[in-house]
Amino acid sequence: MVQKQDDVKLTLPLLITYGDVFYPEYPTAIKIKRQASLNAVKTSTKDFNSLVFVVAQKNFNAEKIEINQLNTVGTICEISLGKESKNVVSATINPLKIVNLSDFYYDNENDIYFASGENRTIEVKNTSAEIAIFKKILELIDQNPDIFRTFPKDIMDQFSKGTSAERFCYAVANFLIPEYLEKQNFLEITNTTDLLKETFNAILKQNELRKIETELNENIRKNSEKVQREYYLREKMRAIKSELNDGESDDDKILEQLEKNPYPEYVKEKVKSELSKAQMMPPGSQESGLIHNYINVLMDVPWYQETEDNEDLTSVKEVLDKNHFGLEKVKERIIEYLAVKIMTGNLKSPILCLFGPPGVGKTSLAKSIAEALNRKFIKCSLGGISDEAEIRGHRRTYVGALPGRIIQGMRKAKVRNPLFLLDEVDKLDSTYKGDPASAMLEVLDPEQNYSFNDNYLEEPYDLSKVLFIATANSLYDIPEPLRDRMELIEMNSYTVLEKLAIAKGHLIPKIMERNNLPADLITFHDEAILYIIEHYTREAGARELERKLETIVRKILVEFLLKKRKCKRSIDVKSVKKYLGTLIFESSKKEKESQVGVVTGLAYTSYGGEILPIEVNSFTGTGRLVLTGSLGDVMKESCSIAFDFVKSNAQKYGISAEIFEKIDLHIHVPEGATPKDGPSAGVAITLAIISCLTNKKINADIALTGEVTLRGRALAIGGLREKALAALRSGIKTIIVPKANKKNVEELPIEVIDNLKIEYMTCVDDALKIMEVNDD
Repeated sequence: MVQKQDDVKLTLPLLITYGDVFYPEYPTAIKIKRQASLNAVKTSTKDFNSLVFVVAQKNFNAEKIEINQLNTVGTICEISLGKESKNVVSATINPLKIVNLSDFYYDNENDIYFASGENRTIEVKNTSAEIAIFKKILELIDQNPDIFRTFPKDIMDQFSKGTSAERFCYAVANFLIPEYLEKQNFLEITNTTDLLKETFNAILKQNELRKIETELNENIRKNSEKVQREYYLREKMRAIKSELNDGESDDDKILEQLEKNPYPEYVKEKVKSELSKAQMMPPGSQESGLIHNYINVLMDVPWYQETEDNEDLTSVKEVLDKNHFGLEKVKERIIEYLAVKIMTGNLKSPILCLFGPPGVGKTSLAKSIAEALNRKFIKCSLGGISDEAEIRGHRRTYVGALPGRIIQGMRKAKVRNPLFLLDEVDKLDSTYKGDPASAMLEVLDPEQNYSFNDNYLEEPYDLSKVLFIATANSLYDIPEPLRDRMELIEMNSYTVLEKLAIAKGHLIPKIMERNNLPADLITFHDEAILYIIEHYTREAGARELERKLETIVRKILVEFLLKKRKCKRSIDVKSVKKYLGTLIFESSKKEKESQVGVVTGLAYTSYGGEILPIEVNSFTGTGRLVLTGSLGDVMKESCSIAFDFVKSNAQKYGISAEIFEKIDLHIHVPEGATPKDGPSAGVAITLAIISCLTNKKINADIALTGEVTLRGRALAIGGLREKALAALRSGIKTIIVPKANKKNVEELPIEVIDNLKIEYMTCVDDALKIMEVNDD
């Protein structure tokens, strides 16, 4: 590194600043952090008599220094170093001259920037234009003396004694202008006329900004005084009303209601605290409205109101029997549940969860329980909820905040001990907005729900007196932690006879009442109702049956109105065909004749039982197994197990072992658009494969259910009631079930046992003996 020392041009270390610009004769204290800058000032102190070039980088937000981003006009300064702590050095910059910089150079080895520079002279013109501009500046200063309040006192004293135009302009730029670009612009001006013009414009701009600031401060002061004045007047008006006894304000009514009723102490304190905040605000303000809305919600929630339970179990049983046919086990469990509650005085037992196919009466049973107990009934539908705030509520800081559905339900109930139905608890969803099922844990857990926290309410709420009943279609879709806190009560599919009794005892009277018709005006024959059940509805519950019955009643009602007279009508099978038209279901969905490679299985769905035809075909190939029919993972595994079992036992069933290398086997379950899964089709698939490969027919009047192992054993299954009813509806005469399910057969409805032959199997061979058709 070579230093050139002459009067024309010299080379010095370069101190690069983040948008700081310095003017001659105005020393400034700075802090130096960047390593290259620290190296520059230390080298300057050591080797260059503390002289250093100072220049601002154009993009002062950039951390990295780019030489092409440096200004070419800066100052030569004398620098004196102060204290150093944690890689930060305090220094005082004493600018000497403005310089033009060139030949920027970076010493990579020592991490220092150098530059060459020569003095920049300012041309002094002393023209009449300069004198006129200076007079304008003095007028501005006289009119707005406060504009120079940021100037140091000693500088102002010097100005009063007289100073050069150049020095005055640089003082304005240094102490009055905050923007970096304007400061740099002052540094680059080369004559006094332009300097004075720029100074005048800068003072004018700052004067306008100061006026705007003054106006804003004045508006704030006036608004503050207005708020204080309104508060004073309101307080005075309240005092006058109190003296004259001239009515009460809304706030007074709230306080009176609060003191009159046994609200919890923490609720009283909260309401009083919120009222005090509201009274400090203008009456029509948004904040005041939000606070009053919150107070209304807080006081609308039932904290002490409750109804008295009907504790006469005989009366409860009569109401349940009157409103619901059958369901003996369900009713028995509910009576037991209520008996414990009566004896203990609390509901600290698992929450009841009624699960079963749609239309079997879960919601109506919950309504009957509320009626029997003399409790208010509230229903909350949980299907599709994916936001945790729907359960816990939104915080009051959010726009449009509301309490969660639990607290909203309690507000509607107006008592703290209603029967609260949580409908479709198996359809809760979980997204990035939270997990509503987790929020429900606090609601349903008896050990936690005595202090339920709603985000909007902000105060703990006691749910321990609420009788919660949940409903679900599928037990397996209920989250495990939630299921653990509920006592599960299954509501099975209805048999044909049960549907007949429900239609006669409940549905038809309800339909007649709904349509404002006398109960005896339209009568349905039993054969007609059974015909509707068999040919127009195929469901686990009775919802579609009700729709079909109401369709007939509506059509008859239209006839009455057209003929302008009512007469008694009796509905038989012929009338059903007339009003309901084409049959929706044939008398049987089963295969009409026995076939090779076709076996009828039985399936359980959330909508009840169904028969499940399984088809197998073979064709020339390379031993592949083709699966179609929208099968789930479990059924795919069952197909693989069945195929491997048949291959390993080929000789036993008279099948050539070599054939598996020459054919492809295609297993298909019809209605491919419907997803199918479950562990109870293995035996049926195995028999279909054996039938296909041995070319022997399987009896179409027999259906079976059961999972198969690699050793050919038949495993126990679930949903036997629904599967048996599906077989009966479809015209199946015999079903085969695993022997392990013999205990479940005893619980089947009497009409199933009387009309359906039930065979048992322990392995595939047992089922094959029963189902194989011998053509000889």
